[in-house]
Amino acid sequence: MSAYKDEDPRIHGIRTKIRVVPNFPQPGIMFQDITTLLLDPKAFKDTIDLFVERFKGKNISVVAGIEARGFIFGPPIALAIGAKFVPLRKPRKLPGEVISEKYTLEYGSDCLEMHVGAVKPHERALVVDDLIATGGTLCAAMNLLERVGAEVIECACVIELPDLKGRERLNGKPLFVLVEYH
Repeated sequence: MSAYKDEDPRIHGIRTKIRVVPNFPQPGIMFQDITTLLLDPKAFKDTIDLFVERFKGKNISVVAGIEARGFIFGPPIALAIGAKFVPLRKPRKLPGEVISEKYTLEYGSDCLEMHVGAVKPHERALVVDDLIATGGTLCAAMNLLERVGAEVIECACVIELPDLKGRERLNGKPLFVLVEYH
């Protein structure tokens, strides 16, 4: 589901604050830059509010944010819905024992790690990131959570690039996005 289809008036303000940077981080990539969204307090608040409205009352106990931009959107959502925030980080960034999941993305490969014991079996989880492209990062995040017995309820992203078909890789898991870019 996408909020933009509901024609919420806040979506236009959010969309206009996202900058597109051609050929970053490498040639051929049209990078969707949310840092310009963060510079506008109203658009940033509207973004968080739309997510909170979607997920409040769904008994979510874990909001898992993907490094790095999932760390921007995840914590305020977690606080507002009464859930804990669990960071999913790049390799060797978390002290202590971790579990890892390797994945591919549209311009390379990477790995996510999570602290062992951060999420318990049967907890209801929401995965948050800024963008879904090919879906590799979200799939890795869901795999990490499901490997420890959590139930991933939904994924949430500010932006979807539907032409890259990332939603199809989520194995039917619901995805909530605010704006699409073709």
